[in-house]
Amino acid sequence: MLQLDASAFERLVVDELDLLPDDMVDGLDNVIFVVEDRPEDGTLNILGLYDGVALTERGQYGFGEMPDRIVLYREPLLAICETLDDLHDEIHITLVHEIAHFYGIDDDRLHELGWG
Repeated sequence: MLQLDASAFERLVVDELDLLPDDMVDGLDNVIFVVEDRPEDGTLNILGLYDGVALTERGQYGFGEMPDRIVLYREPLLAICETLDDLHDEIHITLVHEIAHFYGIDDDRLHELGWG
């Protein structure tokens, strides 16, 4: 398992976000990105989470809404990576996967597209 402290991990997440295509991130309105050590249940099986209402399921959405959250879990991501390059790749994949949920793409479709 790769070792990396929380602040260094967060810097990697920001770096990977900066590398994503503009057309993917420009539409992310009222979304925050969060790094947590583990999911609430303590499992290492979940790498990330989209916590919000997908664009395709929104009715009236406007001023005063709490932001959607995209959470990356540091310890599970570190647990599956042996190198820093592996970690960059897994963070990238997890970001794309969770951003896709924001746009209404479900897990089945993401698996079909190779982002599962």
